[in-house]
Amino acid sequence: MDTLEQLGFTIADRIWIATALLHQEFPSKATFNRDEIRRKLALEGLDGGIKSGSINAHLSDHLVANVPASSGKYRMLFEESPGNLRLFRPGDLTHPSRVQRRRPSKSIPNVEQIPMKYRRLLEWYEMWSKRLQRTSNSWQDDPLIRLIGSGKHIWADEHADEYVNRLREEPA
Repeated sequence: MDTLEQLGFTIADRIWIATALLHQEFPSKATFNRDEIRRKLALEGLDGGIKSGSINAHLSDHLVANVPASSGKYRMLFEESPGNLRLFRPGDLTHPSRVQRRRPSKSIPNVEQIPMKYRRLLEWYEMWSKRLQRTSNSWQDDPLIRLIGSGKHIWADEHADEYVNRLREEPA
């Protein structure tokens, strides 16, 4: 049996696993706060040998796809609202600083680098993310995004600057 160090079991992979386990345990819950993820790490024994400051940095910065990258460019978590995280899914918004030209940034653990008992989570994740992708609204379904272009007929025959000048000249 490989030791965790021999596998190259990273903090990022441990946090991803803890979050995936929470999603499985609480399927109706969309997000988890950092404390819930920390507790799951401890319950699973995944926090051994890791300083809490390092876990905090990973939960607030290194792994979160939609925040500016500092050192790591991973996209393993997504912050729905401040402090509320879930697993990153294909199609989620990614901060431009996390986009790498040569290869996609890491969003799931490498199967060879995690303990055998957690490898089933990778199959679960693939099905989970595909199911949610089919059932969730895309950005195109956002009511504000759908407003793009509405009202363009108002300025169809008049340049925007002329329209503004005309409004300024009209008595209040």
